[in-house]
Amino acid sequence: MKVFTDRQLQIMEAATKRISDYGIQNLTIKSLASDVGLSEPALYRHFNGKNDILLNLLEYFKDGIEERMNQNRNSNAVIELKSMYNAQLEAFSKRPEIVGVIFSEGIFHFDPKLNRKTTEIISLVQQSIKSNIEKGQSDGVYKKSIDSSALTAIVTGAIRMTIVKWRLSNYTTDLISDSNTVLDEILKLISDKKN
Repeated sequence: MKVFTDRQLQIMEAATKRISDYGIQNLTIKSLASDVGLSEPALYRHFNGKNDILLNLLEYFKDGIEERMNQNRNSNAVIELKSMYNAQLEAFSKRPEIVGVIFSEGIFHFDPKLNRKTTEIISLVQQSIKSNIEKGQSDGVYKKSIDSSALTAIVTGAIRMTIVKWRLSNYTTDLISDSNTVLDEILKLISDKKN
């Protein structure tokens, strides 16, 4: 886990807010320096430029996601899956501007470093969910007749759509309730009813 200075965190928070409020195209060193009350040269003492800020911002988000995924381990696969998702959803609910950055992965594909970091975040979430699915299948909680990779795509895709809907509604829908409803329905579909 990378350690950031208080000033770096302040700059990254301001970048997140600017992206959420105005779009990534309006994130410039000049506007960001103004947002945090620094001169442009002073901002460059903390980061090498806009892409460096974005790269570190993604790393910061990745660390938070990883921490939340790992703290919610449980012997019961269903409880673990719900706990992992609720931890992420609560973090998004408290700081909706994060969603504007994390779910802007399409704009990062032009920069190999940003693309790689975004891929790491997606892979981290997918691997955590897949691990849960495989554990649930092994324990007889989830159906073994459906490939774990397919189930992972179903779970992550459905919740992602709920998050996108929330974002597009300008955060007016109930993210946690809507996502839990979707997840509960998916769990009904994938549960091994014999047990």
